[in-house]
Amino acid sequence: RARDLLETVVTDCDLSNAAFPHLSWRTGALAGHPVRLYRISFTGEMSFELHCDARYGAEVWAALQAAGVAFDLTVYGTETMHVLRAEKGYLIIGQETDGTVGPDDLGLGWAIAKKKPDFIGKRSLARPDMQRADRKQLVGLLPAAPIPEGAQLTATATDTAMLGHVTSSYHSPVLDTPFALALVAGGRARHGETVQARFGGQATPCRIVEPVFHDASGERLDG
Repeated sequence: RARDLLETVVTDCDLSNAAFPHLSWRTGALAGHPVRLYRISFTGEMSFELHCDARYGAEVWAALQAAGVAFDLTVYGTETMHVLRAEKGYLIIGQETDGTVGPDDLGLGWAIAKKKPDFIGKRSLARPDMQRADRKQLVGLLPAAPIPEGAQLTATATDTAMLGHVTSSYHSPVLDTPFALALVAGGRARHGETVQARFGGQATPCRIVEPVFHDASGERLDG
């Protein structure tokens, strides 16, 4: 209900979907101070990010808190945000990625302007190693029990060949189950398969699934 709340305190800005679509920004005023509003989301929910002069940050925050009482506003921290973003398959650079991971490995090949005659990184993306079908790709995991980040993934509980590793692992309140994101060799072709997460001498079976666990159609982004 982010839009509903902001409509009670923000002036000089049309917050409707038509006037203020996802991934756009507008200017307005809040608590008598100019603010810049960004319609972005790292949670998969209808969300706005507000920027203001640092001198007025406390006043803007207090105005939002006061207006939020009528909406049962709850402040949440970064750990909650991590769970929400992972449920949506939103990646964190440096956690779901390292120096070997390319855009297509993350399912972001659509974002590359391949028809351009040239761009920075085009030669690297065209290298044979980047075209291999067995490259590690981002997938979702549904484990039989909670598993730690960094757990190694193998085909069986006794196999020594590593297929990949767990990059993020949480419990999902909305799914009422543990879930994880992982990089797995040829992962997109393995949906439905079961792998073993190995850690501390234990092996936990995990089913490979799509890396978006909640609201795959993105309807909640528009409220």
